Amino acid sequence: MKILFYCGLGFLLLFEFLKIYFIMPFPGSQQWDTIDFAYFLHRNKVTFWVVALTLIVIGLKPVMSGSKKWVPFLCLSITVALLCIFNFKMAADAMFEEPKELSFQNSGSFEGSDSTLVIAIQKGGEAKAYPIRYIVYHHQVRDSLAGNPVMVTYCSVCRTGRVFSPFVKGKAEEFRLVGMDHFNAMFEDSETGSWWQQATGEAIVGKLKGEKLDEIESIQLTAGAFFKTFPQGEIMAEDPNFISKYDSLGKFEKGKSESKLTGTDPFSWNEKSWVIGVEVDDKAKAYDWNALKETESIRDRIGEKDIVLLLNKDTQSFAVYEIPSFTRAHLWTGDTLYLDSAAYSFTGKSLDPSKSDLKRLKAYQEFWHSWRTFRPNTGKYN
Repeated sequence: MKILFYCGLGFLLLFEFLKIYFIMPFPGSQQWDTIDFAYFLHRNKVTFWVVALTLIVIGLKPVMSGSKKWVPFLCLSITVALLCIFNFKMAADAMFEEPKELSFQNSGSFEGSDSTLVIAIQKGGEAKAYPIRYIVYHHQVRDSLAGNPVMVTYCSVCRTGRVFSPFVKGKAEEFRLVGMDHFNAMFEDSETGSWWQQATGEAIVGKLKGEKLDEIESIQLTAGAFFKTFPQGEIMAEDPNFISKYDSLGKFEKGKSESKLTGTDPFSWNEKSWVIGVEVDDKAKAYDWNALKETESIRDRIGEKDIVLLLNKDTQSFAVYEIPSFTRAHLWTGDTLYLDSAAYSFTGKSLDPSKSDLKRLKAYQEFWHSWRTFRPNTGKYN
């Protein structure tokens, strides 16, 4: 009967390890399609704990009747310590917390560098931006824009910034960071416990599998370009509770992170190379960041639409626009786009009041491995 005590401890440790292993970036865990099994473990943890504790209780009295009582006591102490580590220290939402104090700075009070990269959103007369060096730690920032709740998310392992409306079936939902799948952050909703993919906003397992959050249009800019585009805009300030957690030097945003998970490959079309992913209707295409830096603009066609990619003169801000199909020539000077004789600013605004502004398209800067994983039918611009 003594063996049941040790079997119970071993079973409990194995269960807790596997529960963490399949949703965290351990060797091999993110390459396999194990999300259903990971979710099964997560949702049935009470059952697994009951089985383990039953074995431990049955074997407790026999094992404590022996002469070496310190052995089971030591094993139990080690097990409790490891369980605390698995459930508290290694839990995703414990490792990466949401802001406790959310505040913003305008152009006059902004203390950061103009080269700071931000994810910006705008609606009506309100514009807000969230520095990547802060949101790579938080993973999620809950805020509001024009009176509506927004969910600003970022996954540093995929280099994916996405902003969503946190409404599920018409109801504002709460989400917590639960782990990752295929190296992409996952969030769990509080209502059904379904798991949602950060790169797409789609529930990939659980009761709401197949549902998608509405994405809010966002753009990646430098702080300098943001304030030039939105003079009355505001940029999120650092939360004083997490200063030691932030990438204060901006190594990640500049592609200088030394981490194997978040580091950048300076060459093209490798796993950690940067691409600009563009979505037009139901079609997707990837563009090499190095090629865009060389040419500063790329004109292409996706489906039935002509598009143009623009790199700002700060070499960090970018935007993608749909352009008229009859356009014969384009010229990008660094701050003005000429389509034949028509002129537009970097923001797509027509410099001729009689002409319509350009339509901005969904476009993201991210690692190549991420874009091709979550857009498996993507085209590749050469």
